[in-house]
Amino acid sequence: MRDLGARGGGRVGTVRDFVLLDAGGKRVDDHLFPALGNGGYDVMHYALTLDYTPDSNRLTGTAVITARATRDLPRLSLDLAGLRVRRADIDGSEARVGRSGNKLTLTPSRTIAEGKTFKTTVRYGGVPRMLTASDGGDEGWIETDDGVAALGEPSGSMTWFPGNHHPSDKATYDIDVTVPSDYTAVSNGTLHETHRRGKRTTFRWRNREPMASYVATVVTGVFDVSTGKTDDGLPLYTAVDPDEADGPVDVPELVPEVLDWAADRFGPYPFSSAGAVVDHLPDLRYALETQTKPYFEEAPDALLVVHELAHQWFGNSVTPRSWQDMWLNEGFATYAEWLWDEEHGGPTAQETFDSFYDGTHPESDGIWGFPPADPPTAARVSDSPVYGRGAMTLHQLREAVGEHAFSTILRTWTREHRHGNADTEQFIALCEKESGEDLTDLFDTWLFSPRKPDVT
Repeated sequence: MRDLGARGGGRVGTVRDFVLLDAGGKRVDDHLFPALGNGGYDVMHYALTLDYTPDSNRLTGTAVITARATRDLPRLSLDLAGLRVRRADIDGSEARVGRSGNKLTLTPSRTIAEGKTFKTTVRYGGVPRMLTASDGGDEGWIETDDGVAALGEPSGSMTWFPGNHHPSDKATYDIDVTVPSDYTAVSNGTLHETHRRGKRTTFRWRNREPMASYVATVVTGVFDVSTGKTDDGLPLYTAVDPDEADGPVDVPELVPEVLDWAADRFGPYPFSSAGAVVDHLPDLRYALETQTKPYFEEAPDALLVVHELAHQWFGNSVTPRSWQDMWLNEGFATYAEWLWDEEHGGPTAQETFDSFYDGTHPESDGIWGFPPADPPTAARVSDSPVYGRGAMTLHQLREAVGEHAFSTILRTWTREHRHGNADTEQFIALCEKESGEDLTDLFDTWLFSPRKPDVT
């Protein structure tokens, strides 16, 4: 995500505080978002079948969730905001349904044994709601002038499907969306097929690489769609709202250029398709790195495209183990902007670093408010230290270890944790291993110190 002015986004504690609860536990212990996530099982796959009527903003859905029990489970819980559950089954037998706030509790007819793979089917519907995020921004099921955009960071995905909505539990997805036939429905992954029946059309999307739920998306509306392939054969799908066609850059042309550039620096592109969605929702004021197809609320400039596509490596493929490590997403994507500028006729990364340090950069306001690896609250998870000072940390690392070691660190990081979860301690350990240096002072100064560091 990159904030475009309206959003601020934290946590107390360290990555060691991340713990799954015992069987039947209702949450994952994330200090910033303690209500998100559920213990006792690991989701492997979501099959979502959605039917959406824009005029009434009504959604009907079926979620088939394939998971493996990591404890004996006399019951299990899912995150779901609003929406009425009509029925839930576990392995074909009806489960007892309970609701408390945003927790959906299902009690099977018999305890699910540890190690067992099981399928939970939830049939639900209603008018999904938009949430106000902890930082004051909008997320969840957001109506546009001609459809909807489902945006999940950090908790908005619970407004349109039940799941284990914490980034530590990634899964593959099939997402089928039925809409009126004059609409397009865009989601993550590759468009497998479209099927028209009367006045409605179903778009079947397949996402074969693991995905955190906060970067899952459905966007519906009237779009100009561009398809094609990169020189390496990667399928591309870009949807642009006609009202945003005359933007600063040609997004369908820029996407493959940025992907090629990023692959040279960060390693092979981690997914089996790519693209973008350019919508017309200017009041939203942020873009989001939805997996394989970043979402732009209006026509982006080149640096914003770079930022959100860099997230495909940093955040989407290598996903934080908890929200404590948000800087591993945003610091890296911000530094990708600096590198792009440096190689495309803009300021050098050092010049950008200096403008952040002396406060002359337009995005530098507030970067000394807290250490980027220790945001104080959920409301500040997307504040400027996570972005700007996170990028400054990476620049200091690059200066300290040299160009070759820095490049090796980035490519090794994306390779070793491809499609997985990782944390700050693991990144620091990798940096010291690849550089052969003790980098304690560097990271203490730039990631963990509350004070503005001295630069000599």
